[in-house]
Amino acid sequence: MTLTRWLGLFAIIASLYILWQIRMVVFLFLAAVVVATILNRLVRRFRQSHVKRGYAILLSIGIILALSSILIALILVRFINQFDQLLSLIQLSISQLQYWSYEFQSSILDGMLANLPSLSIFTQQLQTAASWIITNVYAFISDSLTLILNALFVFVLSIMLLANPQRYRQGLIHIFPAFYRQRADEILSRCEVKLVHYVAGIALSMVFVGITSTIGLLILKVPLPVVNGLLAGLFAFIPYIGAIVSAIPPILLALLDTPWKAGVVLLLYFIIQQVEGNFVTPIVMRHQVDLLPATTLALLTAFGIFFGPLGLLLGLPTLVIAQTWLEEAVVHDILDHWKSE
Repeated sequence: MTLTRWLGLFAIIASLYILWQIRMVVFLFLAAVVVATILNRLVRRFRQSHVKRGYAILLSIGIILALSSILIALILVRFINQFDQLLSLIQLSISQLQYWSYEFQSSILDGMLANLPSLSIFTQQLQTAASWIITNVYAFISDSLTLILNALFVFVLSIMLLANPQRYRQGLIHIFPAFYRQRADEILSRCEVKLVHYVAGIALSMVFVGITSTIGLLILKVPLPVVNGLLAGLFAFIPYIGAIVSAIPPILLALLDTPWKAGVVLLLYFIIQQVEGNFVTPIVMRHQVDLLPATTLALLTAFGIFFGPLGLLLGLPTLVIAQTWLEEAVVHDILDHWKSE
């Protein structure tokens, strides 16, 4: 290899290393791009009514802030007030599960399980895991200042992108060779459309899951149905993983009543996820890219491992953008036109 190639390889490795070191900043910037893209659609609606762009931006931000304030006042305050009660009830349900396991082992399977590991080991591990989760929940709440600062950073960055999106867009387009800039602009437009459809679809799915979960838990008389329904709606933002995590608290709370009710709650969440996945999502996201479930789950897990909670939140938007670029730039523009010699 020549010196030029070695320098080029070194530059690529150094760039990848720097990107890895600032990966959280990159993800926060991606979050700002997603927020700015959604707000820009609302700004365009106001612009169609001949509203100046500055006023359109202020109106869009005002609407989002007003809706967020209403949600915080009506839902989040109640959620915070009942969250400690939820954690206490989960601890109580773990203790109840441990008591039932002791009874089950001593009265029915005492002889059969003589040479097998005790069920109490499982329940003790479960109780330890629950205590660990609760401790880390409080640790997570104590780090809320960092979360607020990150949200403020994303908000300010979104406004900066929204103020003059074409300037940033043209700067990105000029990275590409001159012959490919028009095509890159088309791909960016396609990414914008699919990203907006994704956010709209996931928002409707979250509302559907939250409402149906709350109604179902109210009918079953599970404690704290509103809090658990809100958790189900929020975790619906994370496909597959969110559905599993959101089902754990109501199942544990149902154990405080009778064991069969926990099974009914599990069945309820399974039905809700099936209806949402087979009917609601295909309708509201019919223009969205088709992400394979196994690939999506594997990549979301990888994003969660390497980037933490932020990776889980921004994993799918990143996949939507990446898949659009791969389909358009690699498959359509290169591989489909590849001629064998």
